[in-house]
Amino acid sequence: MLFNSIEFLVFLPIVFILYWFVFNKNLKLQNALILVSSYVFYGWWDYRFLSLILISTVVDYFIGLNLDKRNNINQRKLLLWSSMLFNLGVLGFFKYYNFFIDSFINLFQTLGYEINSVWTLNILLPVGISFYTFQTMSYSIDIYQRKLKPTKNFIAFASFVSFFPQLVAGPIEKAHNFLPQFLYRRTLKLVDFKSGLFLIAFGLFKKIAVADNVAVIVDRFYSNSAFESVNTTFTIIAIVLYSIQIYCDFSGYTDIAIGIAKLFGFNLMDNFERPYFAKNPIQFWRRWHISLSTWFRDYVFIPLGGSRVSHFKTMTNILIVFLVSGLWHGANWTFVIWGFGHFLIYLLSDSFIKQIPIKLPRIISGILTFAAVSLLWVFFRSQTIHEAYTVLDNLLLFNFYNMPFSRFDFLQVLLLSFTLLISDILIEKNKLPHNMFTTIIYIMLVVIFGNFNSNSFIYFQF
Repeated sequence: MLFNSIEFLVFLPIVFILYWFVFNKNLKLQNALILVSSYVFYGWWDYRFLSLILISTVVDYFIGLNLDKRNNINQRKLLLWSSMLFNLGVLGFFKYYNFFIDSFINLFQTLGYEINSVWTLNILLPVGISFYTFQTMSYSIDIYQRKLKPTKNFIAFASFVSFFPQLVAGPIEKAHNFLPQFLYRRTLKLVDFKSGLFLIAFGLFKKIAVADNVAVIVDRFYSNSAFESVNTTFTIIAIVLYSIQIYCDFSGYTDIAIGIAKLFGFNLMDNFERPYFAKNPIQFWRRWHISLSTWFRDYVFIPLGGSRVSHFKTMTNILIVFLVSGLWHGANWTFVIWGFGHFLIYLLSDSFIKQIPIKLPRIISGILTFAAVSLLWVFFRSQTIHEAYTVLDNLLLFNFYNMPFSRFDFLQVLLLSFTLLISDILIEKNKLPHNMFTTIIYIMLVVIFGNFNSNSFIYFQF
């Protein structure tokens, strides 16, 4: 079920009314309603994959209970690794099995050996598996690290794992931050209700009005597999617009998720803080997909030694995080290159800040950061490495011709992007009120300019 669908427009009020006006005096029934609603929400795509969520929930629930009972370090490590291997095994099979098989075959073919692929399977990737897998793993890790006591309330734990607002595209919540919210009575405050509605309207504006209209031009560019009608101007426009599209698409989902959670008395972490306002790549990653960045920081980077080791080892740890982050996004070498590219600009930025005393003006450093991030998005968007190189090569052709899209579409995109820029500036300065007036404005913008083709969110594929 999509946030930007008629089905969800009917689904959400029904769950909201039952939650606050029928089961409001019973926490167990509220959690049960959340659990059932979440399974209906997810099963709307393919009910067969509900078994994966349920099995993952059961496995980590019982591992968590046993972890708390064990004091022997070897037994605790065995239980932790059982959780990790199970979750990563499921994720690896559905998401990376064919990737590694095909990479293995291609490697041998480059060495002159012909191998027929008899092991490749037609595997359908479950929506959001990367998100809820990481969330359940955080539960076992937090218990192992003594940050959290396991819960015996299975319904509350299952609701934490499958909470429908953030189930398929985050934010990825750590168990010690989010699970306790299911264990205590929740109240709906007027300020949270207004803020929730505003975030939903603002998120829909980002997705339906901005991202989906931008997608018309971007998809037209990338759908031309041979790039016959592509020129330098169109290439630059497509690269910049995709940066806008992926930000609005993903942060729009996050805004809607946080807003819906507020309507039910929950607080989700912020996942974006105007990342394109960053003045360097280091700051960009403190503002972009914060829940994933902090997950890798807490559960990968710090256990590897973090920054408490030598500079070389620290940089190696950062490289590992970026490569794993790239592979997390998709089973394609384009994502690995995207991750490695971000490591390089991160390393260059770190070296520049520490070793060169010259301080660039904020506007210049911001433009350079946006340009570097936008160029790397080419690998993220492209289906193959060859396609990405072809796109980047077009930047060096210096052929400028008329654009293969209407001026009206382009002017509309510019207007909506400018509206978004002003909105983000006001939010950055804490001057955009979360009240009914601003909510209505963004709803009107969605109604007037929205692209209602029920386009799926980009991050659902991860």
